[in-house]
Amino acid sequence: MYAPERQQEILRLARDGGRVDVLSLAEEFQVTAETIRRDLKALDRAGLVRRVHGGAIPVGRLDFEPDLTERESTAADEKDRIAKAALTELPAEGTMILDAGTTVARVAAAIPLEARLTVVTHSLPIAARLADHPGIQLHLVGGRVRHRTRAAVDAWALRAYGEIRADVLFVAANGFSAEHGLTTPDLAEAAVKRAAVAAARRVVLLADSAKHGEEHFARFGGLGDVDLLITDSGLSPDDAAAIERGGTEVVRA
Repeated sequence: MYAPERQQEILRLARDGGRVDVLSLAEEFQVTAETIRRDLKALDRAGLVRRVHGGAIPVGRLDFEPDLTERESTAADEKDRIAKAALTELPAEGTMILDAGTTVARVAAAIPLEARLTVVTHSLPIAARLADHPGIQLHLVGGRVRHRTRAAVDAWALRAYGEIRADVLFVAANGFSAEHGLTTPDLAEAAVKRAAVAAARRVVLLADSAKHGEEHFARFGGLGDVDLLITDSGLSPDDAAAIERGGTEVVRA
């Protein structure tokens, strides 16, 4: 099969299934993963698909959202390094908001037992991690719970964030860029993230470098709303410098 034929078939599979992944395509077409990546790059350049973690989605599916299990295993080493670096941003005996997200959950799991903090979160998994922490006063924000992310959304959650002020917010995003800002696939989750940003004196974005340049359906802010971006070394020094010129500090863990 010639490359154009293979790419046409990849596009058909993406449109039929809503997503394709590199390893499955390599096995199906009996080619290397690098060959599939070149195919996806060509389709991306043509505006037919958009590359995402480990594969691609057809254009028009900016609302695609992987489930928690898939996100937990994606860029795990990078997320661990980001979470470790984020611990230096914990407010001393202060108040913080923890957004829903797998990298933010790693921060929650790594909070030292001697820490004394007030934590507000709308994430059920993060609340479960912190419920038995001896030094944390935990506030769980209520609302409709989305099955895919286990995050509370809608009016109750928005009302809760409208009534508090926190020292720092650790926020997650599915995509971030100077051009498109901070994006996520779901409008309801975007609204809660936006309310959390407004409730915090300092905003720390935790996002691995593969999310740089990614664009999703729902925008909840711009990089100008972020005081500090903690990412991994996969973000190039040039890209980091460009973000810092916009006023956001960057740490590459």
